[in-house]
Amino acid sequence: MMLAVDVTTGLQGVLAAAMADRRRQCAVIDPVVGEAAEVLSEFVLAGGKRLRPTFAWWGWRGTGSAEAAPEAVLRAVASLELVQAAALVHDDVLDGSTTRRGRPTVHVQFERRHRAAGWLGDPERFGLAGAILFGDLALAWADDLLREAGLPDAAAHRVTPIWAAMRTEVLAGQYLDVRAQAAGDESEESALRVALFKSAAYTVARPLQLGGAIGGASDAVMDAYHRLGSDLGVAFQLRDDLLGVFGDPAVTGKPAGDDLREGKRTLLVALALRAGGPGADAVRAALGRSDLDAATLDAARDALVTLGAVAEVERRITELTERALTTLAATPLTPEAVDALTGLAHAATRRAS
Repeated sequence: MMLAVDVTTGLQGVLAAAMADRRRQCAVIDPVVGEAAEVLSEFVLAGGKRLRPTFAWWGWRGTGSAEAAPEAVLRAVASLELVQAAALVHDDVLDGSTTRRGRPTVHVQFERRHRAAGWLGDPERFGLAGAILFGDLALAWADDLLREAGLPDAAAHRVTPIWAAMRTEVLAGQYLDVRAQAAGDESEESALRVALFKSAAYTVARPLQLGGAIGGASDAVMDAYHRLGSDLGVAFQLRDDLLGVFGDPAVTGKPAGDDLREGKRTLLVALALRAGGPGADAVRAALGRSDLDAATLDAARDALVTLGAVAEVERRITELTERALTTLAATPLTPEAVDALTGLAHAATRRAS
């Protein structure tokens, strides 16, 4: 059995081999397609916390099943990183983000290639087109990697409905997010619904269930995975919301106050706006401002603290994490999986990036 410390290394190896194979396929079509595929490959391999496949790995280890070979399981759960890549590439297009993990976003890289080559047409439009196409390709490659992982037929059959539900949920969550911004929906209910489906479902809940399905987990364990995964996944997203406003760009890899600049209707924002008064006005003044300046950002940050929105979000992160850990402790899993998932829970909700 692969030890916890080896999971990330193993995932990197699987992804590197998969992306090399896909780049070769693209180059056979045309060398320029192979060159474009390098942008996606570098994005997949350059970083990320690998949380999703790691949760899936321990969801499988928690069952204690030996039905599937560890190497096949590793290939299967690595497919989650390609789902993540597709979601992030498209998310950056939707939000107009220019940096991700401290580097230019995929659409910006394609835009720069257009400018440098002096091609015809609008460089920005070309960049968006390239990112959309290669984001779609990442999702297709995720399906391929899962299908070709080498899981036993019974395990592959059990995984199918989990995989299908996850893909629908993450795309539906993306739509709920952009709709909330367009409609100006400032309700707490909307913010939490977006957090659940855009992030929690495919970050923790479905990966745990995917691992559980590979291992033939009981209905009770699958239900527990969904409950604790949903709680932990929302807590993960609430931490992300705080980092999106208060995070250090040198650590997060994104500009300061990016969520406010993009007009994100997060729970943090919803709580502040509900409070009303001058503080809420300061937050509203920063929302959706593409030209957000330091003074306006600082005023909004101060208001989020003064209005108690930051403290309330921190309280909910703690509450959700504790509830998830209570569920975990009551779930019949292998002791090593309980220990590993406990550590992952703290890492996901106490992070600085």
